[in-house]
Amino acid sequence: MPAWHASRRWFRHVVRRTRDPVKPTFYVYSRRGCHLCDVLLEELMSLVRGRFDVEVRDIDSRSDWKERFNVRIPVVEFEGKVVCQYRLDQPAINAILARYP
Repeated sequence: MPAWHASRRWFRHVVRRTRDPVKPTFYVYSRRGCHLCDVLLEELMSLVRGRFDVEVRDIDSRSDWKERFNVRIPVVEFEGKVVCQYRLDQPAINAILARYP
């Protein structure tokens, strides 16, 4: 098991609580126990490197998110638009990062 996996619960808490209203934010729709979500989140965090906020949203915590995404997770959303789902689309993420030097 990767070292980051054991601290994921704490990491989610930190990500949610440290959101900076000035930084652009990626929203990752996820659910507990989703391996693809864990992989996507790790890859996204390595690309973002603190320049953007990342907020993880547990789809099981709200019925509208669960209805909208259900088995389509993980989903990355930016400025109200879905950027990628299931796997990280690195070119799409890099294009967004390039818009905010």
